[in-house]
Amino acid sequence: MVQKGRITIDPHKMGGVPCIRDVRMPVATLLAMLADGMTEDQTLGEYPEIEIEDIQEALKYASEFFRLREVPLSISGC
Repeated sequence: MVQKGRITIDPHKMGGVPCIRDVRMPVATLLAMLADGMTEDQTLGEYPEIEIEDIQEALKYASEFFRLREVPLSISGC
Protein backbone atom coordinates (compact mmCIF):
# COMPACT_ATOMS: atom_id res chain seq x y z
CA MET A 1 0.00 0.00 0.00
CA VAL A 2 1.19 3.51 -0.83
CA GLN A 3 0.08 6.42 1.32
CA LYS A 4 0.60 10.12 0.75
CA GLY A 5 -1.10 12.10 3.45
CA ARG A 6 -4.78 11.26 3.20
CA ILE A 7 -4.51 9.55 -0.19
CA THR A 8 -3.96 5.79 -0.24
CA ILE A 9 -3.30 3.38 -3.08
CA ASP A 10 -3.83 -0.27 -2.24
CA PRO A 11 -3.87 -2.85 -5.04
CA HIS A 12 -6.24 -4.97 -2.93
CA LYS A 13 -8.87 -2.22 -2.52
CA MET A 14 -10.89 -0.44 -5.18
CA GLY A 15 -8.69 -1.87 -7.94
CA GLY A 16 -5.69 0.10 -6.76
CA VAL A 17 -7.07 3.53 -7.67
CA PRO A 18 -6.08 6.45 -5.43
CA CYS A 19 -8.65 6.75 -2.62
CA ILE A 20 -9.35 9.01 0.31
CA ARG A 21 -7.79 7.31 3.33
CA ASP A 22 -9.57 4.03 4.00
CA VAL A 23 -13.12 5.17 3.25
CA ARG A 24 -12.94 3.65 -0.25
CA MET A 25 -13.86 6.84 -2.05
CA PRO A 26 -11.76 7.32 -5.15
CA VAL A 27 -10.07 10.69 -5.41
CA ALA A 28 -11.53 10.96 -8.93
CA THR A 29 -15.08 10.59 -7.55
CA LEU A 30 -14.54 13.34 -5.01
CA LEU A 31 -13.02 15.64 -7.63
CA ALA A 32 -15.87 14.92 -10.04
CA MET A 33 -18.46 15.89 -7.44
CA LEU A 34 -16.68 19.19 -6.87
CA ALA A 35 -16.30 19.75 -10.63
CA ASP A 36 -20.02 19.09 -11.07
CA GLY A 37 -20.78 21.96 -8.71
CA MET A 38 -21.11 20.35 -5.29
CA THR A 39 -19.78 22.69 -2.65
CA GLU A 40 -17.41 21.51 0.04
CA ASP A 41 -20.22 21.82 2.59
CA GLN A 42 -22.59 19.75 0.44
CA THR A 43 -19.93 17.08 -0.02
CA LEU A 44 -19.21 16.94 3.70
CA GLY A 45 -22.94 16.74 4.46
CA GLU A 46 -23.54 13.97 1.93
CA TYR A 47 -20.48 11.96 2.94
CA PRO A 48 -19.88 12.39 6.69
CA GLU A 49 -16.83 10.13 6.58
CA ILE A 50 -15.06 12.74 4.43
CA GLU A 51 -13.32 15.65 6.14
CA ILE A 52 -12.38 19.06 4.77
CA GLU A 53 -8.72 18.02 4.88
CA ASP A 54 -9.58 15.13 2.52
CA ILE A 55 -10.98 17.56 -0.03
CA GLN A 56 -7.93 19.79 0.25
CA GLU A 57 -5.59 16.80 -0.12
CA ALA A 58 -7.51 15.54 -3.19
CA LEU A 59 -7.16 18.95 -4.85
CA LYS A 60 -3.43 19.04 -4.08
CA TYR A 61 -3.04 15.49 -5.42
CA ALA A 62 -4.77 16.42 -8.68
CA SER A 63 -2.65 19.54 -9.00
CA GLU A 64 0.56 17.52 -8.58
CA PHE A 65 -0.66 14.90 -11.04
CA PHE A 66 -1.27 17.44 -13.79
CA ARG A 67 1.92 19.31 -13.08
CA LEU A 68 3.91 16.13 -13.67
CA ARG A 69 1.99 14.83 -16.65
CA GLU A 70 1.03 16.11 -20.07
CA VAL A 71 -2.67 15.62 -20.63
CA PRO A 72 -4.34 16.17 -24.02
CA LEU A 73 -7.07 18.81 -24.14
CA SER A 74 -9.30 16.63 -26.29
CA ILE A 75 -9.81 12.95 -26.85
CA SER A 76 -10.12 11.50 -30.36
CA GLY A 77 -13.71 10.91 -31.36
CA CYS A 78 -15.22 13.46 -28.95
